[in-house]
Amino acid sequence: MAESSIGIGGVALRFALALVLVLLTYNPSGTSYYHWVAGDLANFDALKALAGVVLLIGWVVFLTATARSLGAIGVLLSTAFFAALVWVAVQYGWFEAAPRTLLWIGLVVAAAVLAIGMSWSHVRRRLSGQLDVDEVDTR
Repeated sequence: MAESSIGIGGVALRFALALVLVLLTYNPSGTSYYHWVAGDLANFDALKALAGVVLLIGWVVFLTATARSLGAIGVLLSTAFFAALVWVAVQYGWFEAAPRTLLWIGLVVAAAVLAIGMSWSHVRRRLSGQLDVDEVDTR
């Protein structure tokens, strides 16, 4: 039987993977798939297509798990939580609300929401003892 719960390490690993996915897709430093493809669209080749498909697979896995685990309300609530947290940080002067800074924070928040979506079923089971089931065997 598979491990029924994950620890902080499992959540951290999911966050790291989500952050890699988000930042490889786009980041304001100019070193992302978006910049690689958009910078020379006329020379789109098989390697760029392969990288795009790999990123797309990652996005489908993360978005599907997040949608199933959190649902629309959960995604909205977790995004609202992080938005309020950023607002508090800006209000108390922990960082300046410059557009580039907020873009980086938005990318980290997107990764955090994806990581929560990937981890939520395990966390909910640990907290409540209830198991999430996606498929029902009707035999």
